[in-house]
Amino acid sequence: MNIAFDAKMAYISNTGLGSHARTHIKSLNAYYPENQYSLFTTRITEGDFKQYIAAQTNIKVYQPESSEDKNTKARWYPHGITDILTKNKYDIYHGLSNELPHNIKSFKGKKIVTIHDLIFLRQPDLYSEGQIRIYNKRFRHACDLADTIIAISEDTKADIEKYYFIPSDKIKVVYQSCNELFYQPLSQEYITLIKEQYKLPGEFLLYVGTIEERKNLLTIVKALKNVNGLPLVVAGRKTSYYKTVKKYIEENNLKNRVIFLNSVNPSHLPAMYHLAKIYVFPSLQEGFGIPIIEALTSKTPVITTQGGCFPETGGPDTIYIDPTDDNELAEKINFLLGSETACKLMAEKGFEYAKRFYPEKITKELMDVYNS
Repeated sequence: MNIAFDAKMAYISNTGLGSHARTHIKSLNAYYPENQYSLFTTRITEGDFKQYIAAQTNIKVYQPESSEDKNTKARWYPHGITDILTKNKYDIYHGLSNELPHNIKSFKGKKIVTIHDLIFLRQPDLYSEGQIRIYNKRFRHACDLADTIIAISEDTKADIEKYYFIPSDKIKVVYQSCNELFYQPLSQEYITLIKEQYKLPGEFLLYVGTIEERKNLLTIVKALKNVNGLPLVVAGRKTSYYKTVKKYIEENNLKNRVIFLNSVNPSHLPAMYHLAKIYVFPSLQEGFGIPIIEALTSKTPVITTQGGCFPETGGPDTIYIDPTDDNELAEKINFLLGSETACKLMAEKGFEYAKRFYPEKITKELMDVYNS
């Protein structure tokens, strides 16, 4: 099978979209190397993914070639790649990040798009009017023209049906997996090395994710006032929301309780999850929540948000809270800190639940969609 992908996020994004794209491409190549894969991107950045792709003989990378396309890269992706798809007679084009080229209708192969979430419609107060207009146009276009839509959770599927009136049978739910590094054994020596490199405390709460309003880090910081002793380690890209969190920390004398890590190497995250006592993720809205899977796979107890996609991702043995209630969050943290038995039970059962998201299983489900 000859399959093409929108791979720009795989090269340029360190957030969930980029992580999903890289895992998707690498897993398909690992379990189904008999296929031919092509990646379309306007930019290639240095890093492990570039090196990985360069070593593969069955993966081709396309970038803008003409002077016009190089000078107007924003035009090449939505308009320029369909000719390449048609010329090379691809079987499938898969938009991995919520969109398809504007003129994809002329492509005779099958068209698939992955929709990660419609948060901009569910919580429009978190976005500008311009962002909502652009996203809505882009996502709706992709849903209308795709032969099949992949939703990353049942919750996202329900939103696609609700907001875009898409028939249920056009949408297939395929969950996400996390980076293959989380499935590799870690030696105690390596874990200790990472602990020393980042000067991590002996025990700590962990938050991994972009520091933005939707991810709701402030609720964790507020909860610290009622949690005895344990510090919070934060690993994630800062946005303007960081100033709000920092201000609260300073005004409430919590500077010694919150450790912000700068420039964390993604390959070091598995060790950090192993070191953490509890992973806390009170996000207001997610399409799936990959960090939850990262924590469960690392046998780290998880406290996250009730409702939405979170029970799908976290399973029956994760603790769920109202993400706006810092008192409830503090109560649940204190409960786990006071019960080693509960922590161990959550870790073991969470690890078993997370097996449903193993790359081999998820990749087979993807191939089932492609073959259908």
